[in-house]
Amino acid sequence: MLMLHGIQIDLISEDRLDNMTSMEKVRLILENVKEGTIVVLEKGLDPEEQSTLIEYTMMEISPDGFSGIEMETYPAKDGHEGLFTKLFGKKKGKDRRLTVIGPANQMRMLKTESDFISAFVTSR
Repeated sequence: MLMLHGIQIDLISEDRLDNMTSMEKVRLILENVKEGTIVVLEKGLDPEEQSTLIEYTMMEISPDGFSGIEMETYPAKDGHEGLFTKLFGKKKGKDRRLTVIGPANQMRMLKTESDFISAFVTSR
């Protein structure tokens, strides 16, 4: 059996997110982050979905287990090709937002600007 050590990062496309309900998005994110996965969304959650994610996260926190999430979002600029545009061949729109979500006990946002997110991630 091959044992891998490291951090899993899931990049989730806008197409996949568009085919999910708000609750499906929240459950997908929360289940993955609880397992230690960093989730990167091509298109960020809307404010209501973010509130629901935070609400459900608070219900899942336990003293000797899950410590919550760390989440940061920034808007994409029109006319610039980003990571997802290069990977999935998509054109950006004004409402595109890249969102990074991870376990609070493994990920710390070091610096956030309108066009830059820097995070430090540790393994379990």
